[in-house]
Amino acid sequence: MTGEISAAEAVAALRARYPGAETFAFGDSRALCDRLLVLVREGKKRATCGALRDFTDGVEPLPIPGRRDIALDWDGFPALVIETAEVTIRRFCDVDADFALAEGEDATLAGWQAGHRAYFERNGGWTPEMELVCERFRLIEDLAS
Repeated sequence: MTGEISAAEAVAALRARYPGAETFAFGDSRALCDRLLVLVREGKKRATCGALRDFTDGVEPLPIPGRRDIALDWDGFPALVIETAEVTIRRFCDVDADFALAEGEDATLAGWQAGHRAYFERNGGWTPEMELVCERFRLIEDLAS
């Protein structure tokens, strides 16, 4: 026995400290997940979004302002705890530069649009009118430190 705990044990222990917390992973690949976790840790990423269809079909629970959630690394271990500050539903074509830049992934709205269009095309389809769940959050705890 090495004394190491499993990802499930680590999540369970953290949920005891943050009752009601949901778990999620940023991105759709290890590389993207790692990059987005770094951006949150650096203070550059303070927002995220997902297709509304992924929330309404039961794949993911909707974020709720005030709830603290656990962002996992690609292996399922807790990486960060965030608190949702704001949730809005808006169409892809209505996302403004303020929100896009708060995501911290691109320096321009056009860059955000290109990157997110490709992401949504890989993950169920994209249209300019698709509805997004747009979440602003703050970092509560960095579990790597």
